[in-house]
Amino acid sequence: MNALSHREEETLMKAAKARALKECDPIVREFADCATGRTVSVAWACKSKYSELQSCMSQFTGHEGISVIRKEYLRLRNQQQS
Repeated sequence: MNALSHREEETLMKAAKARALKECDPIVREFADCATGRTVSVAWACKSKYSELQSCMSQFTGHEGISVIRKEYLRLRNQQQS
């Protein structure tokens, strides 16, 4: 069976987000430093940092990143069932 339950999907998404934050930590810090002390001006002052952050995060939380994690999870689950 290759279907995942809702709980399994949520768990995989949380794992993907955690991995993305870990891998993109330097970019997250740069954006946080840029945004510190700003309110409305963060929209234009930190636009490039935010764009970099989105790009980095989408590598791990986008369709391809989640697909890789899902395949690995299913492989391990099927291996345990055998």
